[in-house]
Amino acid sequence: MKINKKWKYHLILAAFLLVMECFQTFILLENEELTKNLELHFFAFRITFYISSIIIYFINFIIVCPDYLKKTKVVQFIVAIVGLILLFAGLRYVLQEIVLFNFTGIHNYYETSRRPIFYIIDNSYYAIKAILYSTLIYLAIKFMETNDHNKAELNLLKSQISPHFLFNTLNAFYVELIDDKPETAKDIHKLSELLRYVTYDSQKDVVLLKNEIQFLKDYIHFFNKRFESDFSVTFQVTGNLKNQEIPSLILIHFIENLFKHGVVNDKKNPATINIIIHEQFIEVSTRNKILTSDKFMESGIGTQNVKRRLTTLFNTNYKLVYTKETPYFNTYLKMPL
Repeated sequence: MKINKKWKYHLILAAFLLVMECFQTFILLENEELTKNLELHFFAFRITFYISSIIIYFINFIIVCPDYLKKTKVVQFIVAIVGLILLFAGLRYVLQEIVLFNFTGIHNYYETSRRPIFYIIDNSYYAIKAILYSTLIYLAIKFMETNDHNKAELNLLKSQISPHFLFNTLNAFYVELIDDKPETAKDIHKLSELLRYVTYDSQKDVVLLKNEIQFLKDYIHFFNKRFESDFSVTFQVTGNLKNQEIPSLILIHFIENLFKHGVVNDKKNPATINIIIHEQFIEVSTRNKILTSDKFMESGIGTQNVKRRLTTLFNTNYKLVYTKETPYFNTYLKMPL
């Protein structure tokens, strides 16, 4: 069982204080004092003292420090500390001088020492120790959390800088080639837009359908360049493209699978991709001949992720079908816009 990071520091501090307490009790004290401290009522007094200290420790850690340990709330913090000192004295008095006294008939403090002013002043030392320990642990944890947050922000900044550098480099190539090799320059521009979409736009929960379709067209374009005259894929979009929105990177799953597992360079068996846009929903269907050297998996991780995502977004208000008609593989998706 994993222990929360914060509890680890509390436990380390508790273990350290316990070791120091045992060292003081069993090593430094004389035999007569040691025997006295091991008597049952002294042990009970110690337990109630620990209970009072732990209560004050965690009230300070959980409530006082988060709420008042700020420059703008110095006065409130000081008032809270005074309140904790009074609470500690009150808890200890009730547990030791009332509850334990009823069982043992023994007071921990002499009668003159049990007067309110003296009792509070004497206990303030022990209360401040508990408050100081919890405040130091709180500040240490906050410091480490801030440090981790700064590292995360730096890593995020680095991840943003790297694509930015790549896009600038591609743009420089585009400018250099636009006059002498316009076709190559256009391909570089398409690649830059494709990467920019994947890196930035697709991080949104939903995107414009027209942008998603343009992304698919750019994706298909590079496969067209690869296979040249042998390329045999039909991509057709029917319906009105307005400002409809769909979940980002849903459609690419079907297109990517088609190019990964399907035959896309057979003129006699062309692969097809059809997107039909209706007023309230969209239909996407693909059909391709399966590569003989590849086993088309309709239950892969990508497919499971798509199903899980669609179910999360639309519950049962969608239709996703995979059918295998050897040697062809078909997919069909119908989902709301």
